[in-house]
Amino acid sequence: MSGTSKAAGRIASLLDENSFAEIGALVTARSTDFSTDPKLLASDGCITGYGTIGGKVVYVYSQDASVLGGSIGEMHARKIVNLYDLAIKTGSPVIGIVDCSGMRLEEGSDALYAFGRIYGRMTKASGLIPQITAVVGNCGGGAGLFSGLSDFTFISKDGKLFVNAPDCIDGNYTAKNDTAGCDYQSEVTGNAEKYETEAELFAAVRNLVSILPSNNEDFDDEEPADDLNRLLAVTDPSNAAALAENIADAGSYTEVRPSYAKCVTTAFVKIGGILTGVVANNVCDKENVICANGCDKAADFVKFCDAFGIQILSLTNVKGFSTSIESEKRIARSAASLAAAFASATVPKVNVIVGDAIGNAANIMNSKALGADMTISWDNARVGIMDSKLASQITGGDAKAIESSLAGASDAARRGYVDQVISPADTRKYVAAAFEMLYSKGGDETFKKHTSV
Repeated sequence: MSGTSKAAGRIASLLDENSFAEIGALVTARSTDFSTDPKLLASDGCITGYGTIGGKVVYVYSQDASVLGGSIGEMHARKIVNLYDLAIKTGSPVIGIVDCSGMRLEEGSDALYAFGRIYGRMTKASGLIPQITAVVGNCGGGAGLFSGLSDFTFISKDGKLFVNAPDCIDGNYTAKNDTAGCDYQSEVTGNAEKYETEAELFAAVRNLVSILPSNNEDFDDEEPADDLNRLLAVTDPSNAAALAENIADAGSYTEVRPSYAKCVTTAFVKIGGILTGVVANNVCDKENVICANGCDKAADFVKFCDAFGIQILSLTNVKGFSTSIESEKRIARSAASLAAAFASATVPKVNVIVGDAIGNAANIMNSKALGADMTISWDNARVGIMDSKLASQITGGDAKAIESSLAGASDAARRGYVDQVISPADTRKYVAAAFEMLYSKGGDETFKKHTSV
C-alpha cells in the first residue's frame, strides 16, 4: 500500500488482515497551477483498492489529509470514479473513508467537474450496490453530498460533516451550535451514526457489511439457528427495539440510525435465517405518535430494503402524528413519502399491530390498505379512526365513551383489514410462517420508472 499515512492505516484497520490490493498507486495530479508540484502529491491524496471484510469483497477509498488536506481534484476524483466502475461491474459494496478539506481550489473548474463525476457514479450505483461513507475527519462542502448519496454514513467523534461550515451560517458560530459535529449530525439531522472512536466506527462498518447483501441480486439465506416457535419473552409494545429483538433470531438485531427520530425504530434482523428490515413505532415521552423526521427515516429504510430485496416487517403502535410546529412544517410531505415507500415496495411485507392502530398514522405504517401481504394483530390491540382525546376535542363528545367505542382486532378482522388475530407471545412463529409463505413472491407487474414522491 502506498505511504504510511493515516489513510493507509485506516484501510488496514477496516479490512481483513493482508487482504488489501491497491489500485492506482502511481496516479498523480496533472495541475501545476499555484506552483503545485504533482510529483509531491502521493497517490493524489487518495488511496483506492479492494479487499475483504469477513471474506466478502469490498472496494474502498481512503483520503489522505496530509496531501493538500485530502482535497479533491481531477485525478483524485478519477480514482474514486474508477473504483465505482469496478464495484458496479463486480457487484460489490463501496466504502469511502472521508478526511477531506473539500474541493481543490488549485485545479479550478477541473476540480468542480470532478465532483460532478463522483456524484454521477454514486447515483448510478444507488440501488445496485451498498454504499457506506465513514467520516473520520472533515467531510465538508461538496464532499458533504457523499453522505446524502450513500446508503449509510458513520461519523467518529472527531469527524465533521457539513455543506456550510458552522461559522458560515447566518447568526451561528461553532461554539454556539456546532452544526458540523457528530452529535448534531446524528441526533438532529440524522445524516450519520456517531461513534466515539475510529475503532468502534470501523467495527460497525464491518458488522453492517457482514449483514447486507453485496448487491441487489445477492441473496444469502441461512438455516435458522433459533426456534421458530419460540414464545416471546417481551410483549411490551412501548419499547420497539426490545420487541423487535425478541421477535428476531437470537443475536441478529442491528439497529440503524438509533440516535435520530426515536419515535421510529429501524433495524436489520434475521427471521428464520432470512435478512429482514424492521420498521417499528416507538413510544417517546409517553406518546406513541410519529413525526416528520420519523417518517423520513422510515421511508429511507423501506426504500433501501426494497431496492436490495430485503423483506419488511412493520410493528405498528401509533395513534397519530406529532403536533409540534417543527413536525407540522413537513409532516404532510414526509408522511406521504412513507406511505408511497410502503405501497411501492414489492418485497414480502408483513405488518403486525402490536398496540394502537389509529387514524392515518396507522394507515401509512404498512397497512393492508397500502398493500401489506399479511396483516397480523395482537388480540389486545386497538384499531380506530382517531385518538379518543382528539376526537373529543373535535366533536365535543365524552372522551371515555369514544375510547370504549374504539374497535378491537376482532372487529377489524371481520371487515378483512386483519388476516390473523393472535396472542402476543405467539408473534414470532406467526411472522416466520407468514414470511415463509411469501418467500416466492414476485415483483409488481405494472411497469413504471418510479414514484414521483
